[in-house]
Amino acid sequence: MAADPTFEVRVPTETDPGKTLLVGLSHLGMAGVTAADYLVRHADSEQIGHVSAHNFPAITPFQNGEPRHPTRLYNLAGTELSVLLGELFVPVWAAHSFTDALIEWVSSVDVEEIAILHGVPFPHGPEEHAAFSVATPDYRERRLVDADIEPLQGGFLDGVVGELVTQGLDADAPPVGVYITPTHPPGPDIDASLLLLDTIQQIYGFTVDEAELRARSEELKQYYQELTQRMESLAEGEQSLATRDYPEDSMFM
Repeated sequence: MAADPTFEVRVPTETDPGKTLLVGLSHLGMAGVTAADYLVRHADSEQIGHVSAHNFPAITPFQNGEPRHPTRLYNLAGTELSVLLGELFVPVWAAHSFTDALIEWVSSVDVEEIAILHGVPFPHGPEEHAAFSVATPDYRERRLVDADIEPLQGGFLDGVVGELVTQGLDADAPPVGVYITPTHPPGPDIDASLLLLDTIQQIYGFTVDEAELRARSEELKQYYQELTQRMESLAEGEQSLATRDYPEDSMFM
């Protein structure tokens, strides 16, 4: 029988994280992890640790031939934020172990709250491309009373995000706020990532240059528009062939 997966947060004891842990994990649409990745690459950030996975199918991302841990922790200079960037997808069945390890570490340091960037592919209209919130009472009192962010009306959160919010309801756990926007899978949904980036900058009072991400968004839009046009042209061509009269040819019958 295979052993259950376990996770371990590895940060040197002499390293102080920020008072807020900002979490961006891999999920359908990739909005949260894309926003977190852009943030640590375009702000003044320093990697302070990572999360190790045991008895769990892992990945090893790399860039320019250099490998890296799939789930990493960063401090953002000039802010009180640390960022948990998770390129490794954690399924529902492993969420409890992952969350327990994260909460154990958070409780041992000076992290006072958890903010989560989360994209969800729920049905929505054009006017609903916005960031919504789901937050425990303490987080809502601390961050959202004067914020122009609507609470999400109904539904449920599962996986790591659901586990973190549930634990955040307990008095001995840090308050948790989730910033949610609708996404279009499979992703990356860059427009959704931009919404999450805008929201977290508004809440925590810092700025990051979004020019590169907005340029990528326009490139993707143009790509999909051209792809749609090509598919429509192919469909029209197939329809033309199907309706054309051909002589019957039975030479291969």
